[in-house]
This record gives sequence, structure tokens and C-alpha cells, in this order.
Amino acid sequence: MLLQIFSLILHFAVGLVAGTCLLRMYMHLQRINLSSSGGNPLAPFVFSITNWIVLPVRRFVPALGRLDTASLVAAYAVLLAKHSLLWIVAGATAHWLTLVTNAGFELLSVILSSLMWMVIGYALMSWFSAASDVRYFLAQLVEPLLRPIRRVLPQMGGVDLSPIALMLVIQIAEIVLHTLQAQVVF
Repeated sequence: MLLQIFSLILHFAVGLVAGTCLLRMYMHLQRINLSSSGGNPLAPFVFSITNWIVLPVRRFVPALGRLDTASLVAAYAVLLAKHSLLWIVAGATAHWLTLVTNAGFELLSVILSSLMWMVIGYALMSWFSAASDVRYFLAQLVEPLLRPIRRVLPQMGGVDLSPIALMLVIQIAEIVLHTLQAQVVF
């Protein structure tokens, strides 16, 4: 029971940090203004959650073009630390390669679930006509993913089905990822 509670708390905390590192990476990739003075409502939150790990990693891991690799490496390192800690606490006898692989698969899973939540948030915000900083921020994150789908999938009766199509694609990718993980790990 205590191991399950510890695991739950650790999973939540690590998911928050890793997901925020990935959000930071994605915002940088999409060239979204990362300053709070630029109207980004989440910038102070993102920086307060991630600076402690991204800034030291950035000294050793350079960016690759627009890709903030330090944030990606930081997210992976946090997930790897989680898997290692759970492995030690549980007294398991997993090979280090299994830990590395599981952390990589979890990183991909966090990316997909984060995308799913962004699309859900964007879709919910689109139901309301009031303009807000959060709605504009979510639009900056999700619109680049919806544009290719909108070129293929026309609006039907004035309803934009592209968010539903994107969520379907994300869920298919999650199924493929979990199947691949089961084949690789076992």
C-alpha cells in the first residue's frame, strides 16, 4: 500500500515536471513568446517548474536549430530517475537497459497524452466566444497540428471535425506505442 501511494505521488510530480519540460520545448519549437510580459499566461509557471533542471542541462546540451534539446533531455532524465527510484524502492531486478527503454517509452507516452490534453483544452475553449490569453495560447500550440488535417477533412455543416480527427490519430499512436513497448520490453 505504501509503495502504491509513493508511486502515485512520484508519478504525479514527475509527470508535472516532465510534461512542463516538454511544453517548454514545444513552445520554443513553435516560436511562442516565452515571456510573461509578452502575454503568455503560462510562462511564469513553466519557468518555475522547469528552470531548476533545464538551465543546468542547457550548459551541456546545445539546441538543435529550433529544438530545445535541453528541455527534452531534462524531461527524459526526470522520467529515468523516476523509473530508477521505483526500481530501487521495489527491490526489482530489472536490467538497466529496461529502465532506459521504459523511460523512453514513457517520454513518448507523456508527449502523446500532453498533446491530447492540449487538443481537449483547445476544443473546450473554442466553444466560448470570449477571447482570453489561455485560448490564444492554446491556439498557438494546437493550430499547427490541425492545419494539415483541415486541408484533408473539410468542415461538415459548419462544424470543424479536425480536433476529433487529431485526437483519433493521437489515440492510434498511443495504441501503437503501447504495443511496441510490450514487444520490446518483453
